[in-house]
Amino acid sequence: MVTAAARTDAEIKADVEAELAFEPSVNPSEIAVTVKDGIVTLAGWVDSYMKVVQAEEAAHRVLGVWAVANDLELRLPASGPTDADLASAAVHTLEWDADVNIDDLDVTVSNGWITLKGRVERAYQRQDAERLVRRLAGVRGVTNLLAVVPSPVPADVKARIEDALVRAASIDAGRITVEVDGSTVVLRGTVRTLSEKQDAERTAWAAPGITAVDNQLTVAPA
Repeated sequence: MVTAAARTDAEIKADVEAELAFEPSVNPSEIAVTVKDGIVTLAGWVDSYMKVVQAEEAAHRVLGVWAVANDLELRLPASGPTDADLASAAVHTLEWDADVNIDDLDVTVSNGWITLKGRVERAYQRQDAERLVRRLAGVRGVTNLLAVVPSPVPADVKARIEDALVRAASIDAGRITVEVDGSTVVLRGTVRTLSEKQDAERTAWAAPGITAVDNQLTVAPA
């Protein structure tokens, strides 16, 4: 079995380029990839903020990647939407597609940059709101200041998180331990890839009442 530590920079570079080619939302011909000691650098320019994010996420999915330096330049068409257009689109998207109460949110747009303020009950709602607005055409970036004001933490939240980790196809739950201190979850153990580490953290964040996740998982061979 190939491990993260055994991979060469050339192998990682080839796989990152293949992953970018496989990712339907990006154009791999726009992106140059370099790798040094497992650190991936993405350079070039793209025409949407979503491509910046998706390219970075694609690189993180590759075995052997320890970190990603995203140097992609965003170049939007000069005839793009106004800030008023973006603000309207963001509000409607959150109202229609996000599992949030739009009355608890404030949306501000300045020079194409969207800032989200307000409160949500669950961490996944905070992440989902950002994911939705960053897909909008003309967005230059997103600042997510949404505060998680949770419902009470269930007594069985540790067991719920452990069960969710077991159900997740991308996670080897047997190498992860879960601790809960109040509304904070601590993850310890080892995972095979950086992507698996992120998936485990997202799983913990999805639990009700959780306000913080201390992800101490380390990437190590199986």
